[in-house]
Amino acid sequence: MKKRRLQDHEEHIDESWLIPYSDLLTLLLALFIVLFASGSINTEKLHQIMISMNTAINGKGSSMILEDTAGAGAIKPIDKSSSGQSKLEENQKLQSLMADIQTYIEARGLENVITIQDEPKGIKLSLKDVILFESGSDELKGNSLTILSDLLDLIKGVQNPISIEGHTDNVPYTGYRFQSNWELSAARALSVLYFFEGNGIPSGKLQFAGFGEQKPIVPNDSDEHRQVNRRVDIIILKTEQ
Repeated sequence: MKKRRLQDHEEHIDESWLIPYSDLLTLLLALFIVLFASGSINTEKLHQIMISMNTAINGKGSSMILEDTAGAGAIKPIDKSSSGQSKLEENQKLQSLMADIQTYIEARGLENVITIQDEPKGIKLSLKDVILFESGSDELKGNSLTILSDLLDLIKGVQNPISIEGHTDNVPYTGYRFQSNWELSAARALSVLYFFEGNGIPSGKLQFAGFGEQKPIVPNDSDEHRQVNRRVDIIILKTEQ
């Protein structure tokens, strides 16, 4: 009986080493998949990897170090200083533009109908509808063209994209041309966009939106407040957030 137990013990093979070995093979497979997907395999680096893997399998070591190189397929770190410099330069240009537009507004006595402010997404220039359109219309008035031309000459100094957004008050649209305030606000924004496009702003840098009565600045509880909410916003968007 003792001899039988000894034989049983000798026939039993310790297979615990298979678990880390299979894990190692899985990691190796994943590594080759990543290398293949990158489309560029550095043969010298691959040889070093194989040596390291062989060392780990044979128990002569337990670590493997991969050093990034400047060769093909290498991931280059982001130059944070360059990115920060670009953001700073853009901010300086937008602040200068904002100051020039504010000077123009004050020189023309337009403070009651045009406002400008710095927002997280860009420099927002708000024009009340009274200086752009007749009531219920999306056609630019004659004297509005001069103001838009002057503003456009200033805006052309920066290369940032421009978003043009139309807004109305909460009084339902009763005209025959549009079905709702949604359509009226969008049509007004589009009229300003077409003016910009026709005067030198590339179409690829322009976008528009109509918000109807959905984004009031103040409650629509008086004629004065409703006039404030009827506006077109011209936003010179920041590209470096």
